[in-house]
Amino acid sequence: MDNPGWQARRRADKESARYHAPQRGPDGHYDPVEHLRPMDEPFVGGFDTRIPPTPPPKEYIQQYIQSHQNGQPRQASQVSAVPLSSSVSTSSSRVTDMSPIERSQRFKVARMEPHLQFMVGPLLRYDAIDERGVWNGFALIVTSDSGSVYEPHPTLTYKWDPDGHHSPSALNESPFALGPNSQIQHVPGHEIWVYSGNGGSYTFWRFAVQIPLGSTEMKISYNINHGQDLEFYVPGRNQNMRWAAHSCNGFSAGVNPDDFRGPGFKSGYDPLWTDLLAKHAHMPFHVLVGGGDQLYCDSLVREPEMQDWVNMKPEERKVAVLTEEISLAIDRFFFNHYCHSFRNGAFARANSTIPMMNMAGQHIKIDGFGSYPDDLQLAPIFRTIGSRGYFFFLLFQCFINAEVDGVDDRPDKHSNKSLIIGAVGPYIRSRSHSFLASLGPRTWILLLDCRAERKKDQVCSAEEYQKVFARLEGLPQHVEHLVVLVGIPIAYPRMVLLETALESKFNPLLVLGRAGSLGLGGLVNKFNDDAELLDDLSDHWTAKSHKTERNWFIEQLQFFAKVKSVRVSFLSGDVHCAAVGVLKTLSKSKKHTALSPSEDYRYMINVVTSAIVNRPPPSTVISMVSSLATKNHKTMHYADTDESMAPIFTTETNGSARKQKVVMGQRNWCSVNLDQATGDLVFDIRVEKEKGIGTTVGYAVRTPPPRWSTGA
Repeated sequence: MDNPGWQARRRADKESARYHAPQRGPDGHYDPVEHLRPMDEPFVGGFDTRIPPTPPPKEYIQQYIQSHQNGQPRQASQVSAVPLSSSVSTSSSRVTDMSPIERSQRFKVARMEPHLQFMVGPLLRYDAIDERGVWNGFALIVTSDSGSVYEPHPTLTYKWDPDGHHSPSALNESPFALGPNSQIQHVPGHEIWVYSGNGGSYTFWRFAVQIPLGSTEMKISYNINHGQDLEFYVPGRNQNMRWAAHSCNGFSAGVNPDDFRGPGFKSGYDPLWTDLLAKHAHMPFHVLVGGGDQLYCDSLVREPEMQDWVNMKPEERKVAVLTEEISLAIDRFFFNHYCHSFRNGAFARANSTIPMMNMAGQHIKIDGFGSYPDDLQLAPIFRTIGSRGYFFFLLFQCFINAEVDGVDDRPDKHSNKSLIIGAVGPYIRSRSHSFLASLGPRTWILLLDCRAERKKDQVCSAEEYQKVFARLEGLPQHVEHLVVLVGIPIAYPRMVLLETALESKFNPLLVLGRAGSLGLGGLVNKFNDDAELLDDLSDHWTAKSHKTERNWFIEQLQFFAKVKSVRVSFLSGDVHCAAVGVLKTLSKSKKHTALSPSEDYRYMINVVTSAIVNRPPPSTVISMVSSLATKNHKTMHYADTDESMAPIFTTETNGSARKQKVVMGQRNWCSVNLDQATGDLVFDIRVEKEKGIGTTVGYAVRTPPPRWSTGA
């Protein structure tokens, strides 16, 4: 019984038995996989307000800020990070020295009035900065109706000081101080949806936030119904934002999260989020960009109502009837899973203190959705999973309900000014939702929806591309950088040979896997009997079925960059490792002088940052990808475009020399800033130094502003 891992195996065996032999309760309903109760008020926003946070050491604060002045991160061997602990206890001696009144004041928790019972939140979202210089965003909470008072409706109160009596200081922090020109706003909640399940009903409340930007960065203090105060930061009107990017915020099936939990952490989910929050505490991020898979919904297939469908043969699954019980179970899973994922740990603290911008990834529905054959994608149950997964993505991650907000994306018609609505997806009952927003005067970001319209031979429809490029034409003239978030890497090593082998009906391993022979059943996808990795490979921009569309898209962006004099960069995740792809003008011969990056409108980097939580690929996979990265890709030579991978990982995280310089197979996230001196956009990939410890080292890559003539 004291054997290491015995408790974990026993728990896993119990869960497995429950999944494969589900039991109905006295009310005739199955128990869901995740049981959720409303949150205790002191933990709203992921913080325990009864315990103050621990600041990182002063030495680390000074080192980190110096390394990021003017957007110039040091090299990996020069800067290390110290995790920010979520809490610290007050010593018993100090407590006993306090009077009862002092203890009461010291540990007093702000209480909401009227009282609300939170299921999740508050969550923050950044939308746009309008032509008047007003920051537009939203807050979202989900409340349990049975334990909440809605008379009056929930109210968000936020305040700020335009004179800057709150500037963050790494070494001398002070509480929010109201100056003579301080502003305060009270915003009533807007009910945008109600979920009703076996446990009761729950209301989604959205609050619109509008803040006129000042001359300097401002801290915004906010609360719900006069409860605990939280805060976030907005930039100065002429300031380019500091922002963080991440992807793959969850573990794949079969991964034990505790394997990635170092000393002092409650979960393997927390180490890198704690590192990100440590950076934010002393040099605040203005936006948190989710590059896909902000949570993993693959465990939907473990819900008890889904077991008969999961155990069907592929042909039976295609015609299986969507029952009301299955339909209700799908919604119940998404609601519970989102609440659970977005209210726990350091991720919840980030969501309530850094406004989010999120794009959809494949795991918001079910693994591989959009990359299976039409007959499976259009099957009633499969299609419902996709449609409801996308609905809950819009609701929880974008704070949008099309039934309330409509599908007219003109800025004066929709609640979201950054929104670009495309065509109805082939498999889901929704239009695509892309976003184009300012990250400051010189940088904008496009979150291209690569999921709603996806099918095996299409990433985005012609209608979506047309609307996106029409909106890009309206970018202000002073914009120098456009970051295009595409989820899946667009400049990345090809795996065409592996893809071809897996597609072959004569693949001997696949034949044995379908027969269940030699223990090779795991090689076969549970949904359609294809090879297990095939849906992932088919999902890539560099897959054979997407190559033509990919190349066309790059060419269109090259033309846009040339004409508008804007540097285009790609940002993506998905592959659970860090890398940087490079597109540039093809040198015609060895004698031909290559263009410098600043003069080359075809010069585009693809920063790959993945994963902030999930397990890295095995070393053998990293070696294979690194080997493929050395191949000469001639895919776009017809368009005078060359492709390569940047060798930025010259050292290990401990400073020793490294052989595989183009791919880093360790967990990571990315800090992004504009170097004011050079105009370069700097992507600092923060790589976990040691598994589960929560410290990172930086590997920086920069891309220059445009310095070519529009007539070039």
